[in-house]
Amino acid sequence: MLRLGWLSTGRDQAARDLLETVWEAIGRGEVKAEIAFVFSNREPGEAGESDLFFGLVKGYKIPLLTLSSSSFGISGPSRRLEYDRKVMGKLRRFKPDLLVLAGYMLILGEEMCQRYPMINLHPAAPGGPKGTWQEVIWQLIRARARASGVMMHLVTPELDEGPPLTFCTYSLRGARFDPLWKEVEKLPWEEVRARGEDLPLFQAIREEGLKREFPLIVATLRALGEGRVKIEGGRVLDRQDRAIPGHNLTAEIEKALAGKPG
Repeated sequence: MLRLGWLSTGRDQAARDLLETVWEAIGRGEVKAEIAFVFSNREPGEAGESDLFFGLVKGYKIPLLTLSSSSFGISGPSRRLEYDRKVMGKLRRFKPDLLVLAGYMLILGEEMCQRYPMINLHPAAPGGPKGTWQEVIWQLIRARARASGVMMHLVTPELDEGPPLTFCTYSLRGARFDPLWKEVEKLPWEEVRARGEDLPLFQAIREEGLKREFPLIVATLRALGEGRVKIEGGRVLDRQDRAIPGHNLTAEIEKALAGKPG
């Protein structure tokens, strides 16, 4: 059984929803894993949203570990390394197989990346745009992309540069998207960008990506628990121990969205 460490800042409803989704998938036996602990870079009393998250963690009787990055102060590289070492000291006794970054709002240093295999979600397919989800969507629109996706990747000190572990893709063309592309195709880029996140095309891309994020995280943990994909020495391997550029879970995610068994 996969032994998970869960890292989250716990800053919003999405952090609670994600933990709840995975916890329930484990409870139903869909994911062969256990959450050994939750670590947050906030402490109780630091913010109302994270306190709600901590309440959820305690309700599940999962060990909760905290160390406030704000109080610790991580402005310089040496201080940052010191913080990571304090965190690793807290995690050591739990011996996790894998750390899941689930809304963890800190970039991890090299030493911690080398110590633990870690995965994170990125709102684009392998080889797609980098940056925040907002930046990804604007890059897709500017490039008039025909498809996008969501991926789970290994965490490295270089933001969004870790190798893909799993992914799913979806089309940006068809009955829903074609009229939205037509709406912007003759507009100069500056005018498209000035319309902001209320732009219907922007909203449609966000919706398609967002609804695949939680299913992909659950499907990824299921695939890891079943040995269909593995992480060894910073590499991603298939069941036969062959190096692969990510495990494609598109069919599984589309079945989940359609309400069919995975």
